[in-house]
Amino acid sequence: MTRQRKAVTRALAGCQDFVSAQELYALLVAGDHAIGLTTVYRALRELEADGGVDVVRDETGGRLYRLRPADGHRHYLMCRDCGRSRPVDSEVVEEWAGRITAETGFTAVEHTVELTGVCADCLPRADGVRPSGDEGEEPPCHWDHARAPRDPVRSCAS
Repeated sequence: MTRQRKAVTRALAGCQDFVSAQELYALLVAGDHAIGLTTVYRALRELEADGGVDVVRDETGGRLYRLRPADGHRHYLMCRDCGRSRPVDSEVVEEWAGRITAETGFTAVEHTVELTGVCADCLPRADGVRPSGDEGEEPPCHWDHARAPRDPVRSCAS
């Protein structure tokens, strides 16, 4: 594993939600890592090929990455408003994919299941105030609501 790939892996480990390659690059540069954006993309491709990251697509089709847990591939429910994600029980999906693979004789079958919704923290209440989580605590990776909702910009803070 190269020094750059280790840096990318460490940066991903510090983010609890999915991040883009550009966000990861900005985080690394802000942390005084001498790394290029192309190197970040290459490291993410290698991590994906090795099964080290989970990948989802954002609303524009861009790829977002999250370090894969040691116990393997996961599926996530993602908030369309703030970008927070949480793993969901997907045993039934994995069993179904395995059954289809066996029945059809296909090999190297891959699948993507994306679930999106609006989390309780983002759901507007009647009084116009959103419920908040832990006071003063932001997750390591979160949506930056400073932009218009139709143009969300994700940020990753360490």
